[in-house]
Amino acid sequence: MLLDDEVTASREAAEAAEPTEPTGEEVDAAYWAGFEAVDADPRNELIVAELDGEAVGTMQLTFIPSVSRRGAERMQIEAVRVRADRRGGGIGRRMMAWAVDRARERGCRLVQLTTDKRRTDAHRFYASLGFEASHEGMKLTL
Repeated sequence: MLLDDEVTASREAAEAAEPTEPTGEEVDAAYWAGFEAVDADPRNELIVAELDGEAVGTMQLTFIPSVSRRGAERMQIEAVRVRADRRGGGIGRRMMAWAVDRARERGCRLVQLTTDKRRTDAHRFYASLGFEASHEGMKLTL
């Protein structure tokens, strides 16, 4: 599901075009290493949404300690994906509601996420859930 959209696919293609392009096995090993590191970290949760026994969505939740907001923990939501043939059916909305409930259970005072500026449909979706574009995010690719 991570590669099932043009933004991620274009990013992956750009990384694959580098002069030291890894082989398929190296790419798979890198993904597995990333999965294992996230899975082993108690501040991260990898979530798979299922419907009728099939994986239909995924997301990563990261709990971040903070000195701001009186030391409150915050939840970062990343890698939200709904399987292409299941989009528009409310799965993403249910996933996000579940994630916000998970943040409340844990005592988080803030839920945050970033979304690529090209994902205008995602922006509308997150705004419909009450998220506000309150900050300008910046990244430096290494």
